[in-house]
Amino acid sequence: MDAEDIRRTLGRMAHEIIEANHGTENLVVVGVLRRGWPIAKRLAFSLTQIEGTTVPCGKVDARRFRDDRKRPDEDLTEIPFEITGKKVILVDEVIFTARTARAALDAVMTAGRPENVQLAVLVDRGHRELPIEPNYCGRKFFTNRTDHIIVRVNEIDGEDAVVLESGEKS
Repeated sequence: MDAEDIRRTLGRMAHEIIEANHGTENLVVVGVLRRGWPIAKRLAFSLTQIEGTTVPCGKVDARRFRDDRKRPDEDLTEIPFEITGKKVILVDEVIFTARTARAALDAVMTAGRPENVQLAVLVDRGHRELPIEPNYCGRKFFTNRTDHIIVRVNEIDGEDAVVLESGEKS
């Protein structure tokens, strides 16, 4: 995917979210650090542009809730609005095993008790280890488990792109 593909995909996802939620009332967006955060900001902006009302956007640091990695002392979560009773759109750039999504759900729940949480991902590459599926998906790629999906975002990487790197050794 190039920058234009990503832009169009996020626009489509925004329309799907609005349709499923009957507008943006009571809706907030929370991006998973690191690359889910810029995607979440763009999605919140699209929702705001389409509906004409501001959709708040925050970020969540899921690292403290991972069960497969060392837990950091710092927490970079910033959710500057109330999430209790809100419809939370949790955004990540890729879903693979679903371990990050599970950890992000735990992190969101420490900030309050939402009405519901809906998962939005730019890319779904399959190979789940946990029974978590996105409510909104930009693109599905069928990959080998050893492949890598690299999502580059302009805010961090200086360009917008989704690249598949084969994990097969020749």
